[in-house]
Amino acid sequence: MANKKESYDIEKRPVQGDYAVRKPGSERASAVQPTQGKAIDRARELNPDAGLRVERVRNTKVGSPDRWRKA
Repeated sequence: MANKKESYDIEKRPVQGDYAVRKPGSERASAVQPTQGKAIDRARELNPDAGLRVERVRNTKVGSPDRWRKA
């Protein structure tokens, strides 16, 4: 049974240009997908009850990406 308190971070991998699904603090990704949307879908497949934090890839008015949003 899946742990409801589990969470995943969806992060862009800058060198590869794809997206990693990983548990906070982990070294290895649970999954890697070509798009942010597919990474979100994969995280939901891994655990539908898990909380998701998605790294933003757009720039803010100050010129750098704001860090996280909830999916």
